[in-house]
Amino acid sequence: MRVGLLAAKTGPLASGGIDMDLALTMFLKEHGGILAGRKVELIVADTAGVPATARTKAQELIEKEKVGCIIGPLAAFEALAIADYLTEKEVPTLGVAAAEDMTQRHPSPWFVRLTSTSAQCTYPLAEYVTKELKFQKIVTVADDFAYGHEMCAGFQRAFEDYGGKIIQKIFTPLATPDYGSYVAQVKSADAIFLGTAGSNGFRFLRQFVEYGLKEKMAVIGGMTALDESVLRNMGDEALGIVTTSWYSAELDNPLNKAFAPAFRANFKYDPGYYAASTYLAGEVLEAALNATKGDVVDKKALMTAVRGNNAQTIRGVIKFDEYGNVIGNVYIRRVAKIEGRLVNAVIKTYPDVTQFWTYDKTAFLQSPVYSRDYPPAKNLEP
Repeated sequence: MRVGLLAAKTGPLASGGIDMDLALTMFLKEHGGILAGRKVELIVADTAGVPATARTKAQELIEKEKVGCIIGPLAAFEALAIADYLTEKEVPTLGVAAAEDMTQRHPSPWFVRLTSTSAQCTYPLAEYVTKELKFQKIVTVADDFAYGHEMCAGFQRAFEDYGGKIIQKIFTPLATPDYGSYVAQVKSADAIFLGTAGSNGFRFLRQFVEYGLKEKMAVIGGMTALDESVLRNMGDEALGIVTTSWYSAELDNPLNKAFAPAFRANFKYDPGYYAASTYLAGEVLEAALNATKGDVVDKKALMTAVRGNNAQTIRGVIKFDEYGNVIGNVYIRRVAKIEGRLVNAVIKTYPDVTQFWTYDKTAFLQSPVYSRDYPPAKNLEP
């Protein structure tokens, strides 16, 4: 079986794409390159974090390399650029990107998402910061692309529903060289919510601290804002920051207690969202191939097996809804120092979180997809 990995290994998202490659290669190596009795060949394509490149690379993997399955890509805008093509070609796809509508208004029978929609992990965070941290006013800061838009919109919706107020929304270009002018715009609030990807959260926070704002406001973040791949470059300024994700290298389950130390031993830092996403994809693919007894010719049977398995994974037990999106635990994490390194320590678990949270599914799907301006914030200050 030939498996294609779409990963942004160059450009502003390169740190995440490199981790995706490292972890999936590690998974296959641990299994001797064999899943369910079948040899697996991994072919990696660098999308560079560019939608047009992602589409070209997907076409090469399918039409030239004849892959039977695709894992990735990383960015929401990359996934949206290739979704129709992968469905047309009927290629089983184990998705990493968080683009909401791929498992909502425009689902594909050939696609499942193993990680989270952009907003899925922010709903529990919104509940946690209002009910337990008692935050009332928050400023959102996010990368100005689909992932950042959707994540902030979902957080805003839930936070407002729990009685909080989003008083300011700041969106920054994905490849921002200097965040000083944006940091200077931040209004006084209980906290800022960071909806960043790659190394952007680290770079924004560094200037946020330099401006002395961390002493005045708390910092909370989405699932990639302070990813383990980012924490390795940070100091004590990260301590105490609360984030939300479907994964932490500190998860206390047998599979993760084997994976995280092995990854750290190999690469000298903890795995985070990006590394865990493709290792997780390997686990789900293996479970599906075991169910089909290694049959990779019948693609429909393979996808049925993927969707039907309640797989034991490094993030816990997962299953999929009728739209192909994962249902699984979401973890609230706080940055702590253990054995001299910064980690995302789990402080609360929300079990079996769906992409619709507590909202009515029918009404949810009748509304527009989350975006930069939807839903409109109710309490923005002039």
